[in-house]
Amino acid sequence: MRTSSEILAVAAASLAVLVAVRVATAAPADPPSPTAAAVLNEMRQTVSLKPASAFGGIADPKARSVALFREMGKVITHPRCANCHPAEHPAQGNDRHLHMPLVSRGPDGHGEGLPCASCHTGGNVWVGGTRIVTIPGHPNWGLAPASMAWQGKTLAEICAQLKDPARNGGRTLAQIQDHMAHDDLVGWGWNPGAGRTPAPGTQAQLGELTQAWIDTGAVCPAPGGTRVPTHDPAAKTAAVRLTPVG
Repeated sequence: MRTSSEILAVAAASLAVLVAVRVATAAPADPPSPTAAAVLNEMRQTVSLKPASAFGGIADPKARSVALFREMGKVITHPRCANCHPAEHPAQGNDRHLHMPLVSRGPDGHGEGLPCASCHTGGNVWVGGTRIVTIPGHPNWGLAPASMAWQGKTLAEICAQLKDPARNGGRTLAQIQDHMAHDDLVGWGWNPGAGRTPAPGTQAQLGELTQAWIDTGAVCPAPGGTRVPTHDPAAKTAAVRLTPVG
């Protein structure tokens, strides 16, 4: 008759053998999918912002202004911002997949059929899921106006939108700067709740970059370049219309 200590010793030895076999025979980990790899690369490239002072060495004011806006673009095109600037259907996640359940913006940007407030409350809510850790929220939660849709647009096109009072809500450049630097809903991008990557840098840095961009003439990048990724059919249709022919 074995003692309890002998039984435990045999069990421990057997477990060690099983673990060794599992490790030895385990298949190598699959490489990340192209989408996952792209997301990881995007996150590596956009985790920080350069201060406005970093661009002081660019002698030409126009070139400096463009460089400053491109740095602002790290925030503007980041999923925490661009996901809620759709043509019709908002996106979710760092991979920018369509919002689930599928929702439409509605006439006021607060959802049609299924209002945003059905799930999104006055603050981030912990749910502890494996795919969704928190449900994002804010007292003013909603989508940007359709005239400020960024998904499917290039940085040059977004820059033109920001400067156009007919599309930016009648704002002056000074009001645009204040919006970037102090708006509380914009600030949510740096406090998005567990399970989400915050926007790069800080809101204060974005405000400083925006002011420096304005001070150097608020020059936009040249037409062309990469478009903000989107899975929204409405944004893709708009992008086709905006793409020069020939």
